[in-house]
Amino acid sequence: MSVLDQSVPGTQHPDGFSAGDAESQAPSPAPVLELVDVVKTYRGSPPVHALAGVSLHVADGELVAVVGPSGSGKSTLLNVIGTLDRPTSGRMLVEGQDATSMSDASLAGLRAARLGFVFQQFHLLEGADAVDNVASGLVYRGRPRRERRQQAIEALQKVGLGHRLRHRPPQMSGGERQRVAIARAIVGEPAFVLADEPTGNLDSASAAAIVELLLELHAGGSTIIVVTHDRDLAARFPRRISMRDGRVDEQAA
Repeated sequence: MSVLDQSVPGTQHPDGFSAGDAESQAPSPAPVLELVDVVKTYRGSPPVHALAGVSLHVADGELVAVVGPSGSGKSTLLNVIGTLDRPTSGRMLVEGQDATSMSDASLAGLRAARLGFVFQQFHLLEGADAVDNVASGLVYRGRPRRERRQQAIEALQKVGLGHRLRHRPPQMSGGERQRVAIARAIVGEPAFVLADEPTGNLDSASAAAIVELLLELHAGGSTIIVVTHDRDLAARFPRRISMRDGRVDEQAA
């Protein structure tokens, strides 16, 4: 390391700027997700303009809440981000890759490797125990069954369900089933987790516990985007994006 590199903030370099200035001028890290003028229109009479030119970026490690009234485009935005739906126009980059130009097969691979999903309706296999439900999130990774199950156990322990490994969804509360769904979303250590109304079907106590879990996962370094109609929930998140009529109305930190 050179003498200049060891300078304390505020120390003047020979060319006149300080080390502190150099740090403040350092480029920001590349976003893990970037949308550029994304439009999504559904055919009909009249056509539905679900997204009307959305541009935003999400940095690695952010926790973002997307809020807005019913029909504002929140869920459509999440589906586009999650590559479950292609935009009509515009660009979306995931870790620098242009997802809008990928084939369906490439998008499926991207979803399996880099994206984790949490849905309001859980979407768990009723006849499978918690471990097998979570391990199902790794099927498309091509990993051996034993490895998948071990990773599933670790993910369940991470969300506080180490004592419910062999229980099936009908034997669990709504909050526990949502924890299983979150474990399934994070088991492959995706680039980011997408959650669509993850507390919508839960009682207030279970919902509060899920919010705390999301905050803990974020504190551990996960990048999380949550769609919610609950502004009280969103107020606890460090960044909030408000949508109206298919547009980003405002962003607040």
